[in-house]
Amino acid sequence: QVQVMESGGGLVQAGGSLRLSCVVSGRIFGVNVVGWDRQAPGKEREMVARMTSGGDTSYADSMKGRFTISRDNAKNTVYLQMNSLKPEDTAVYFCALSQGIQTYRGQGTQVTVSS
Repeated sequence: QVQVMESGGGLVQAGGSLRLSCVVSGRIFGVNVVGWDRQAPGKEREMVARMTSGGDTSYADSMKGRFTISRDNAKNTVYLQMNSLKPEDTAVYFCALSQGIQTYRGQGTQVTVSS
């Protein structure tokens, strides 16, 4: 079993920064993909960023250049550094770990960007 827990959300003004953290625990394989998704009120969940265990990253177009995903394998922690935040970035951000055929997600952390 794998547990995923996000933290670091909060209220920030437009143009500001936040760093989200995600601690993953349990039976973790050496080959996996970690990532962040988000869901704004009334909208479908969308992909934010992904990072493979080999270090390859991918981002949604609207986040490129502003968001950075990273991981510390020794700490089983995934980070999402978010800069130049915009009101439209307001959403619940979810962390996920995919390994094998399973994907594990956390409960999410709220990010609110005020204008």
